[in-house]
Amino acid sequence: MVTLAEVAQHAGVSASTVSYVLSGKRTISAVTKQRVERSIQELGYHPNAGARALASSRSNIIALMMPLRTDMYVPVMMEIAIAVATHAREHGFDVLMLTGEEGPAAVQRVVGSGLADAIILMDVELDDARLPLLRASGRPAVLIGLPAEPGGLTCVDLDFAEAGALCATHLAGLGHRDIVVIGEAPAVYERKTGFAERTIEGLRGRAQELGLRVLHRPCEGSYAAVAGALGQVFTERPGVTGFVVQNEQALEPLLSLLRQDRRAIPEDISVVAVCPEQVALQGSIRLTSVTIPAREMARQAVERLVAKIAGESQGEVFLLEPELVARASSGPAPAGG
Repeated sequence: MVTLAEVAQHAGVSASTVSYVLSGKRTISAVTKQRVERSIQELGYHPNAGARALASSRSNIIALMMPLRTDMYVPVMMEIAIAVATHAREHGFDVLMLTGEEGPAAVQRVVGSGLADAIILMDVELDDARLPLLRASGRPAVLIGLPAEPGGLTCVDLDFAEAGALCATHLAGLGHRDIVVIGEAPAVYERKTGFAERTIEGLRGRAQELGLRVLHRPCEGSYAAVAGALGQVFTERPGVTGFVVQNEQALEPLLSLLRQDRRAIPEDISVVAVCPEQVALQGSIRLTSVTIPAREMARQAVERLVAKIAGESQGEVFLLEPELVARASSGPAPAGG
């Protein structure tokens, strides 16, 4: 293992100079700093995390609070988590994942223990119980999600309200007038999870403007749950010609059940999804979709958190603009539909 003394010898400077370059506690000339950094890179030196924390009063760790709930689509959560870890490492930070459903207790644990320099929160609810404690702590933090009152917070998210509106606009433009939203599991709405609430709010608002009828059905992603929801839908609204699906787990059961019912896609029924691109492309039919840009959301969150740690950023809301890509699953409404 390469030592700090070896780096100093390689760079032709004292060990204390290397330490100052690493900690930033003293001003070092640009030429000397570059020489030390080049030696660090060439030798593959990695500072001891414990010693570095003691020297700088920083741990260089970001806490990622990502409750892994059974009613959420875990692959998207993990894609965001992996991207957060990758981008954090590029800035010299490691990531500590907290996956339990601890709520404010998790924030208290991180803040009270000094485990991490900063926090990223996921699975953000409209009235999230973690936020008062987070605000009071003064710890640099970024939310991947948008609460009802984001004042003073830094938030990164897809503009889910506009995503829902785009789905309604697309189907209306194809002549559909009666649509159904297959939503997330009921517990997601009971918690008032931000992305789900905003999607249906945006869709309903645009549907009202365009004269569409909307039926919203929260749904578990299992085959049995989707079958039950679909049976109720066609009983209540036999004239339905368009589906918007936000629950990724419900997509393949829905497509399979529609085929069993001899309803052709898109000739009889159009389907639009709000999902990651790979989900839209990997199924039995290429789905018209609004993409959830998981990796870009993670990148933006890390960039803004690093700026906050450096004292270069205040609270802001950054919403990624959604894009709808039309594919094989949507088409003109059937005659009389």
